[in-house]
Amino acid sequence: MRIRKKPWAEAELENNSRVIQDARKGKWAEFFGNDNPIYVEIGCGKGGFITKNAQAYPEINFIGIERQQSVIALAARKTDEELCNLALLWENAANLSDLFEAGEFQRLYLNFSDPWPKKRMFKRRLTYRGFLESYREIMGNHAEVFFKTDNRNLFEFSLNEFCADNWKLSNISLDLHHSDFEGNIMTEYEEKFSEQGMPIYRLEARYDK
Repeated sequence: MRIRKKPWAEAELENNSRVIQDARKGKWAEFFGNDNPIYVEIGCGKGGFITKNAQAYPEINFIGIERQQSVIALAARKTDEELCNLALLWENAANLSDLFEAGEFQRLYLNFSDPWPKKRMFKRRLTYRGFLESYREIMGNHAEVFFKTDNRNLFEFSLNEFCADNWKLSNISLDLHHSDFEGNIMTEYEEKFSEQGMPIYRLEARYDK
């Protein structure tokens, strides 16, 4: 979906202290001022999920990555700049090794990623095994991916890809909001889809070398 450019977006990104404009690879602990674990969300959208997590878990540092300028600007506009364990990054996360040193973050959130439904585009799905290989390489010895989607075909594809790449799966849900899973924090898309009665699919994947 094409997002209309916001005339105020550039200024918001330049003036918000939680938005990172320069390269921080290898320097994220310096930015946060501590050695706490770092969790990353690719495609953070308007920032609801990553912000709520930062508020709920002050002992964790959170980074939300979004490639669309107007969308990340909306997230920045809603962000409390006093939330010191949160950073927003306007970048394309196709190659995380450009943004992080190996082992610099420990968990990756993939929430409602583009399903790329046409078969010829399957390699663009963020749970394609080529991406999974890059995730575990950049996260180091212990890698975690938490994945949520409303798309059953993408979820089934993802299950197969994680298994093919030897990740260990847990907390698999075919209808998250009617399960006994506790502590779920919803994204904006998730709130919308659940109100429409659509099932939400979720899994946790871990890889230990």
